[in-house]
Amino acid sequence: MPGGQVGFAPQDRVQYRHKVRHCLDAFAQMLDQGAFASRDGMTGLEIEINLIDADAGPAMRNAEVLARLDDPAFQTELGQFNLELNAPPRLIRGCGLADYEQALRDSLDRAAAKADCRLVMIGMLPTLTPADLVLDNLSANERYRLLNDEMAGARGEQFRVDIHGVERLQSVSDSITPEAACTSVQFHLQVPPDRFHRFWNASQAIAGPQVAIGANSPFLYGRRLWAETRIALFEQATDTRPDELKTQGVRPRVWFGERWITSVFDLFEENVTFFPPLLPILEQEDPFEVLRAGGVPHLGELRLHNGTVYRWNRPVYDITDGRPHLRVENRVLPSGPTLIDLLANAAFYFGVVRQLAEEERPIWSRLPFAAARDNFHAGARAGIEATMTWPGQGEIAVTDLVRSVLLPKAHAGLDLYGVDPSLRDRLLTVIDDRCRLARNGATWQTDYVRHAQGRGLTRPAALREMLHRYWTLQQTNTPVHTWPST
Repeated sequence: MPGGQVGFAPQDRVQYRHKVRHCLDAFAQMLDQGAFASRDGMTGLEIEINLIDADAGPAMRNAEVLARLDDPAFQTELGQFNLELNAPPRLIRGCGLADYEQALRDSLDRAAAKADCRLVMIGMLPTLTPADLVLDNLSANERYRLLNDEMAGARGEQFRVDIHGVERLQSVSDSITPEAACTSVQFHLQVPPDRFHRFWNASQAIAGPQVAIGANSPFLYGRRLWAETRIALFEQATDTRPDELKTQGVRPRVWFGERWITSVFDLFEENVTFFPPLLPILEQEDPFEVLRAGGVPHLGELRLHNGTVYRWNRPVYDITDGRPHLRVENRVLPSGPTLIDLLANAAFYFGVVRQLAEEERPIWSRLPFAAARDNFHAGARAGIEATMTWPGQGEIAVTDLVRSVLLPKAHAGLDLYGVDPSLRDRLLTVIDDRCRLARNGATWQTDYVRHAQGRGLTRPAALREMLHRYWTLQQTNTPVHTWPST
């Protein structure tokens, strides 16, 4: 940022816009020249975590906890009650998924031993109040404050939230801090450029079933809303468009998309074409000079801009060991409930997407894009009780769709990656049993709260008790569908 100033001058935005397009041209040249590496089955995981205090409320202490941990695997997230845990990338063939589980458990155990508050993996803290999600509770990171200032300035008025679920919530905020309520897990999958469109399209096609069976965010501000309220809140709490721009058809920055793609370039080009820059921070690099010298350009402006367009399946350009590569970043799922649930969700995603990407007659040639988008929102609203549209099945309960159609594809896809069969079966059985019993994190939370209120507790007291019980059961690492409801 020029001179360390707060905010940006109009000329900064003009220069940044030109630089982003310059980077996009360099990216296109790299695609044409086949410059990208790809390792079959190379994956990554990011887990967002909440900190809670003894009363089950959010603990605004991530800076203190990170200082105690002194572990680069843990980083800040938007809110002071959030952390992010990044697992080292690994291949999933053989026992790679089990290695993830052990590495994540070791990291969480070390963190729990050093932190004097509790770490909870959940899609949305049910004990949050509007007073918790205010500007003063943003993490102490200049980038977050700049992002807030730019998004609030683009909006030009308060951010409004209006979620119609089992109950209704209406609220307003002067900042993007309510976004911090949304804690998720991201799956990364490295893919070759010439096949990127197949993996991204497949990821979009199964986003609905994914979020339905993995839903874990039914409560916000004491209200029972969607099974995966995180989807609705994230879409609304960061919407920089006033009503006039919505009416004109301007795209939201939290975006499912509007079409199937034929190349990864389609996505980067859409991001540059449709979305104005939020953080016009310039770097010195000339990507074409780097290419002429035989190097790999960082493409910093393009990457930063890409990171401010919040696609549920995001394209990622990155460099590892001096070689550029491309990844699909799957962002649809909430955090938790347990590591075994999380790894089961990962196995399901990686397996189904691989198999769908291999099929001669692809799913995206038979499923209208609008149907995939509708499935996604149906899954977020109704969770594991959702009904979806699927080629050859018509309207079908998501549990039946997963068990009869998608789980066999997940088995086949994991076999293509060379995942150990016993590990494959262990993880996918969690998904099968979850669907068979129609029990996931969202249903467990709502059932527990209903029983607690039936014992005479108020809703706030029931939510606090539920979250304490949730944390206790999370430590067992047993799948959520096996948890008792009382």
